[in-house]
Amino acid sequence: MASEQSGDVVVVGGGVIGLTTAVVLAERGLRVRVWARDPVERTTSAVAGALWWPYHIAPVASARPWALRSLDVYEELAVRPDETGVRMVEGVLGETELDDVVEWAAARLPGVRASSADEYTGSGVWARLPLIDMAAHLRWLRERLLRAGGTVEERTVAGLAAVEAPVVVNCTGLGARELVPDASVRPVRGQLVVVANPGIRTWLVSTAPDGELAYLFPQPGRLLLGGTADDDVWSLEPDPEVAEAIVRRCAVLRPEIAGARVLEHRVGLRPARPAVRLEREVLPDGRVLVHNYGHGGAGVTVAWGCAEESAALAAPS
Repeated sequence: MASEQSGDVVVVGGGVIGLTTAVVLAERGLRVRVWARDPVERTTSAVAGALWWPYHIAPVASARPWALRSLDVYEELAVRPDETGVRMVEGVLGETELDDVVEWAAARLPGVRASSADEYTGSGVWARLPLIDMAAHLRWLRERLLRAGGTVEERTVAGLAAVEAPVVVNCTGLGARELVPDASVRPVRGQLVVVANPGIRTWLVSTAPDGELAYLFPQPGRLLLGGTADDDVWSLEPDPEVAEAIVRRCAVLRPEIAGARVLEHRVGLRPARPAVRLEREVLPDGRVLVHNYGHGGAGVTVAWGCAEESAALAAPS
């Protein structure tokens, strides 16, 4: 048992929430090990479109401060986009009222305004937001953790109570459904189509009257098209008909997409919960278990705010 307790903290989960939390803990001087079932390249985070915006997350009252703290960090990281994968990019949030944004974020989003008819045919908001290349960003997070003295191990965990460390941080996302267990964690399936970028430089998110979602995110060397939000669907297999519908919806918004060459299909399962669980639990043997999961479609958006709060909960009381 002594060898298992050689580190101060074990973070279970290697997606953006787990890695960001591990970085914050390690840079505060703790010895941190990340235990991840899959390599970072195969996590749900790797599939994310990764526009900074609190989507499909509750409670709003907590998500917004977490998001704004994360915005601070992403703005700093955007100075080195080739290294960090973070860029500040302009685009339109369709079906969004300017007053709703002004209420909580206008002071942090210089230049935010109502979109023009040339930019978007419906009601929308033009903003400059972080857009994150997750392949690059996850690699960068892992390397930053290693530089801070942390480690990453591919390791399957049968139960959180079996992780023998003084402090365990549960960043398992959808895995918390079985590991906690917490039946309130549910998948929200998202499918994307990756195409060769026909020259689009701005992002766009649009919701049709029937609720169908369409978004396009320009990333280095490619364009990500989405998407779907299917509750309680577990399939990770891309659906060809869904893919065709995604391309059609996006081509309505930007006609040049219609002939774009398809590079890849992706599917991810967002870990939705009625409310994010971010809390400290003291186990019967006195060890500390911090829960940080259930971020829905906003894991990237709130990662740094939640990581800092998790680190505070993990500290000795």
